Amino acid sequence: MMPRTGLRAIAAAVSVLGLGACTVLGPDYRRAELDLPATYPQPGTASEVAAPQVQADWWTLYGSSELNRLVEAARVRNADLEAALAQLQEAEWVLREARSFLFPQVDLGAQGSRSRVSTLGATPVPAGVPVLRTDLKLAASTAYELDFWGRVRRGTEAAQAQLLASTYARDVAEISVTGAVTQAWLLLRSLDAQVEVTRESLVLRDETLAVVRSRARGGIASDLDVAQAEGARADAATQLEELQRQRGLVERQIGQLTGESGLALPVAGLGSLPAPPVPPPGLPSALLDRRPDVRAAEESLVAANARVGVARAAMMPSVSLTGLFGGQSRELSDLVENGARIWSLGVAVNLPIFDAGRLAARSEQAEARQRQALAAWRKAAESAYRETADGLANARRGLAIETELRTAVEAARRAALLARKRYESGYSAYLEVLDAQRTLNSAELALIRNRQARLAYSVDLMKALGGGWSAPARNGERSESSSR
Repeated sequence: MMPRTGLRAIAAAVSVLGLGACTVLGPDYRRAELDLPATYPQPGTASEVAAPQVQADWWTLYGSSELNRLVEAARVRNADLEAALAQLQEAEWVLREARSFLFPQVDLGAQGSRSRVSTLGATPVPAGVPVLRTDLKLAASTAYELDFWGRVRRGTEAAQAQLLASTYARDVAEISVTGAVTQAWLLLRSLDAQVEVTRESLVLRDETLAVVRSRARGGIASDLDVAQAEGARADAATQLEELQRQRGLVERQIGQLTGESGLALPVAGLGSLPAPPVPPPGLPSALLDRRPDVRAAEESLVAANARVGVARAAMMPSVSLTGLFGGQSRELSDLVENGARIWSLGVAVNLPIFDAGRLAARSEQAEARQRQALAAWRKAAESAYRETADGLANARRGLAIETELRTAVEAARRAALLARKRYESGYSAYLEVLDAQRTLNSAELALIRNRQARLAYSVDLMKALGGGWSAPARNGERSESSSR
């Protein structure tokens, strides 16, 4: 049985442990105030809508089963998402390691040796004492540093916050990849529409060239008209080749994003460009809490704040307990006998006296990193507000521009038809026809590109509003009441 003195030592250690559990150095996290407007600058007021949220599968709003399949493929096979998932798993194990320091470490050690002593040495071996000796030892040992100043608890708090930051970072990567696939697919369909318009323009210029050549053979048109018609036809053909080259680049980009190298997507026409979804009015700026990058930046701030406590606790005395219990004997069968029992208890106190300012410098470094994290969180929130406001403004302006471009296309189409009739009737030079056709082609391409820009703005806005994201309840997540 363990002596009374050993029991008293253990009781004293438990008392010290209970006292230490009440002391935690370092500042508790409190969310700082952000100087941001209550709503985004747009028509309408916040009372018109109660905290709207983008739906989680927001890409389905574009009404394409092909896009849906590509997005799902990217969410499964994208390399960036795989890397983000691995970083999240690493953070989970870092938290588990940090929590392990709250408990004693117990090791089981076994040792055996056999030796022979000299019978001719300075100290003779007494009679009856064997010169061959066996020593066997089996013992469990433990070492535990009392978390008297909260160093371990602050370290666990930092690891917990870093796990949440990694969780949110993984969600950021998923939204980014989803947005990149959607943007690339919409650009691909815009290029398909531009290819179709350019092919129609090429057909029109082929027909015009045939008319000009026929008129030149009849002496009605000049060689200058023929040269101009041939140049216009070559311009349209060159433009078509360039658009097809760009389409190939975008198609390969989608293949990389989805992990499908060699992906081949069928060509679509003008009808493949959907109408952008319209955002609701009066969005409150509180939607910033639905952005995982803002939450990730805040959790990094929480971790940096906790590490200030870790650094301050390192400047205080440390108290450690050690213990050993086991058996030691010459024979293996005697290890469990009472006479072979061995034990020890120990308490160690380490007090930093002089380190030339090393620990104080580390504490100042931790506080400086905390201020950096605070600035990074504020920047993330301010950037989120700006991106959302920009997305709303772009969506409104893009719609207004499209209305004007439609009017320009209709006017250019009528002008091209009239110019060709006037030329065929001999009332105008071919240069008028050429100018009208170029104007029509430019107007049609501008309308398609503006639609593609509006779609791109809508994707940017979906991402700026959090992409349907909401803070998940994960294992190890801090409660709001304990940290806010």
